[in-house]
Amino acid sequence: MNDEAAVLFANDSFYAAFLARDVEAMTSLWSERSAICCIHPGWNAIEGRQAVLKSWEAILRNADAPRIRCHAPHAYVLGDTAFVVCYEVLEGGVLVATNGFVRENLGWRMVHHHAGPANDLPPEPVVTQLH
Repeated sequence: MNDEAAVLFANDSFYAAFLARDVEAMTSLWSERSAICCIHPGWNAIEGRQAVLKSWEAILRNADAPRIRCHAPHAYVLGDTAFVVCYEVLEGGVLVATNGFVRENLGWRMVHHHAGPANDLPPEPVVTQLH
């Protein structure tokens, strides 16, 4: 698997853990060695592994937390760091998110998540067929 595919897989794992409300899976996705930060929509920045994971545990254990579907993820790999820009589709609207990753323990681990309001989903790409 190339780096871009591996980063997208890590990003997909993040949204799968969110959808499944799986605190253990969410915990395993975040870096254990690098500084981490998370900005949930409408929240102040949360810094440090303990505080970030505590915020995720509160969200995932909340029965009213939104169900989110990732849309149009695009990975940008910069050596041993990477980020994904994607859209989060939820019942009440659309958020745009940036998820940051570092290469750690032979895989990609999250170091940053930031989501905020978006106007709408991006247009679907135009596919040109050659005959």
